[in-house]
Order: sequence, then structure tokens, then C-alpha cells
Amino acid sequence: MAKYTQQDFKSSSEVKWCPGCGDYAILAAVQRVLPEVAEQLNYDKERFTFVSGIGCSSRFPYYMNTFGFHGIHGRAAAIATGAKVANPKLSIWQISGDGDALAIGGNHFIHAIRRNIDINIVLFDNQIYGLTKGQYSPTSRLGIITKTSPFGTVEHPFTPGELVLGARGTFFARSLDAEMKLTAECLVESAKHDGAAVTVILQNCVIFNDGTHSEYADKDVRADRTIILRHGEPMIYGKNREKGLVLDIEHMCLKSVTIGEDGITEDDILVHNAQNPDPGIHMMLINMKSPEMPVALGVIRAVKDLTYDDNVRDQVLEVQKGRMICCVDELLNSGSTWTVE
Repeated sequence: MAKYTQQDFKSSSEVKWCPGCGDYAILAAVQRVLPEVAEQLNYDKERFTFVSGIGCSSRFPYYMNTFGFHGIHGRAAAIATGAKVANPKLSIWQISGDGDALAIGGNHFIHAIRRNIDINIVLFDNQIYGLTKGQYSPTSRLGIITKTSPFGTVEHPFTPGELVLGARGTFFARSLDAEMKLTAECLVESAKHDGAAVTVILQNCVIFNDGTHSEYADKDVRADRTIILRHGEPMIYGKNREKGLVLDIEHMCLKSVTIGEDGITEDDILVHNAQNPDPGIHMMLINMKSPEMPVALGVIRAVKDLTYDDNVRDQVLEVQKGRMICCVDELLNSGSTWTVE
């Protein structure tokens, strides 16, 4: 099999996003990671297919030197599902924004996850509609002033991870556009996961929602306001690796503590288990939002389960056993036939 480089996955199309957009970093991370994915999984380049809906992020297939499908608004998951079932050998990557995937595409999003179809969903979350010039989206914060909420929104936002777990999701990861190395790690694990793998990338829109993630994403606060989770490692964070997470049994919630204070040692810190079938701790990690708690990044959940595409394949093979007619050609040529000359 050929050994690929990042350049092999770059198309000749000019990349057209606003200067400073977080999409550039995500594109670079994806192009950088696909050679590693191809090598680890023994994939030819022709197996990679990128599918998108509508939005700034949905220009993505044009910039990838792979097979691609630019669909209509909110329907990327439906197209990705069809492509995977029709050709299970494809490595399908669905690129969506928070508006495309969670508003008009919300129904397809949750059902692709519920079915656990083997696709990689990369969700760019900038908490705004960028392509249509700054309307609030399903992940926009309560009270945000936008062109469609001039007095502030009165709606509570979705937390994408909650939707994933609520739909019985088997894989959920989260990264920042600026954390290209972490994004690459998440995407490698997504590609290796057998089932619906959702990676949310918290991305900045410099034009219509600049700084929406700044309270934890800015470089000077990131170490203290985020925690990078890795399976089997203690949940430790902070500039000096002095903070950690423990389970508060009395209130059944996660709590941030300082190692060395109140008798807390590293042995008291929770060890991350992404493979735990019980989603309880995973949901707590996804929902850490208060200033006292860090935002969880990395692979939060990765559990095994049956997949839709494998189940469809096995069902078809089972039904075909003992059948005289197994395909349309056999049906057309069965029974009494004649030729009209």
C-alpha cells in the first residue's frame, strides 16, 4: 500500500474562509492526520469520502483530495448513512456546523448516532450561523445578542455531547481549533472506532462571534480552564499539574481539588475510563461548565457496540440463505420468460 503524506490529501482548490477563521486549523489537522489513519488501518486513499451539508464548514470537501459530496442543508448525515450502507468499505467523514447538524439536521444527527452507523462526524461549533451572517444557532449562549436576537436570546442552548449520550452514542470527543495536536489525536481514535464517532471542535468565528470560547480557550488561561482526558490516566490539569477531579459522592457530581491541600494526593484523583459502558461520569465530564470546573477535552467516551451497517449486511446475508431469488436480476429472469423479436 502507498505511504501517503499530508500533501496527498490537499486539493488544488483555493481555500476560501475569512482570515483568522478556526476552520483553517481544523482543515490542516484533518489533512495531517489522514496519512496516519491510512497507515494504521491499511486504507487506500480512495476509501476516504467527505460529506457535508450547508455552512462555512461545509466547503470542506472541496479542499480535500478525496471523494466528496456537498449536500443540502442538514442532510449530511442522511447522505453519509446511505453511502456507508451502500459501500461499507468507505471511510466516511461527515463535516457539519452547529447549525447544519443540530437545527435542520438535528433529526438525522441523533438517528445516525442511535443507529451507531460507522461514520465519523466532525462538528464545528462556533455557536453562531456564520455563512448566513450572524444569526444565533442551537448552541448559542442564553442571552447572546445577534442579528436574529437583538435583545438577547431567550433559549437555552444544546450541549452536543448531551445529545450524543442521550442518543446512546458510543463515541464522543471534544477539542479546540487551536489544539491541532489534540484534534489529530481525537480524529485518529474516531477513525479507529467501529460505530458513530462524534468529535466536536470548539471553533472561533472571527467575524460574527469572535472570542466565544475565549474564557477557556485563550492561551493564557487554557491550562487552568481545560482538562485533556486520556483513557487510563488520572484527571489532572492546571499549569503546574496541581489540580484534579474527584467524585463528590454526597452530591453525585465531579469536584475540582488541589493536590497537596486537605490531604489530597494524586491517588485520590479519578482515572479516566472512556470505555465505561455506564455514561454517568461521561455525562458529568461533558457538562462541566462553571468557572470552578475545567472544560473537558479529548476522547470522553469510546465504547463498543453493534453497528447499523454490520447489522444490515448480516441481515441481508441471513435472508438470502435458502432463497431461490436473491437479487433483482434473478427476479427478472425467474418464472416464465420470453423474448419479443
